[in-house]
Amino acid sequence: MAAAKSYIETDRQVRSILEDVRSGIFKCVYLLMGDEPYYPELVCSAIIGHCLQEWEKDFNETICYGADVDADTVITAARRFPMMADRQLVVVKEAQQMKSLEDLALYCQNPLDSTVLVILMHGASADKRKALYKAVLKTGVIVESNALRDYEMPQWITSYYEGRGLRIHPEAAQLLAESAGTDLGKIAVETEKLLKNLPEGTTEIQVADVERNVGVSRQFSIFELTRCLSYRQSAQALKIAAHIGEAPKFALPMVVAPLFTHFYRILKYHALLEKGRPAPADAARILGVNPYFLREYDAAVRNYPRARAMAIIGLLTDYDYKGKGGDAGEATAADLFTELISKILL
Repeated sequence: MAAAKSYIETDRQVRSILEDVRSGIFKCVYLLMGDEPYYPELVCSAIIGHCLQEWEKDFNETICYGADVDADTVITAARRFPMMADRQLVVVKEAQQMKSLEDLALYCQNPLDSTVLVILMHGASADKRKALYKAVLKTGVIVESNALRDYEMPQWITSYYEGRGLRIHPEAAQLLAESAGTDLGKIAVETEKLLKNLPEGTTEIQVADVERNVGVSRQFSIFELTRCLSYRQSAQALKIAAHIGEAPKFALPMVVAPLFTHFYRILKYHALLEKGRPAPADAARILGVNPYFLREYDAAVRNYPRARAMAIIGLLTDYDYKGKGGDAGEATAADLFTELISKILL
């Protein structure tokens, strides 16, 4: 089975694997890898939880760490036959620390049907040009979990909640994404905390639920700031910018990035509209937003003509440079941020 590319494909692949695992269907070898550890860890935990009965684990479960073993040790364990069980499980965690990792290809080319071998790499990937990757590609399953970009997070959160039989309001997904960044594991933890505190029978998560249970305020978020900029609500935008700049760990590049994404989308929307108004679903897909937000972008393209949006992109680039220590003078990061928002609103 080939490794998935996009987060949508990875999510779909992992759901299929989890369904098989819970039904007692296992492959001989799993290579779990990628920059984002959430999906590899999820699959590994599911396999450990379902591969063997508790009474079978004493003699048939081997869990080791890459820094402590070599390929010969793992291969020897994998070639054993199970004792009083249908299968045995061998898991190598932190496999990227194995100096002889590639030597596992020898076993993976012809694995035992009675062994489930899990090779879990944390924040790293096997070289696709080498023998191990190619061997597992033929005989087992590869899950490659690439890090998501900031702008992909709200859609991932929406999909994640749908997978749990829940809806999440687009604004709530946006706020949760801002709170957790691109850490999928943190979103999973925050979701568990949130669901425990919601009334039984809740089917849709609202902004207030996220604010109350995750401890993040929409009122002074980057999400709310971009909305105010779209509608040119100057006083509120400057108030939010001042509040964000007062945060103890405030760093200008961290806030410039989502503003850049926002104005880049405005430019893309200008380009789309010049060709004729697209269907809402098509426009949302191209912009990478929930259709719910198209009304905001309709306002934004009116308030920021194409030339002005392009000028703001240049402005954001300049302030990103200043935020990284270039030509900032004695101005603080907070001062620069307020100055940037003021110039955007000119």
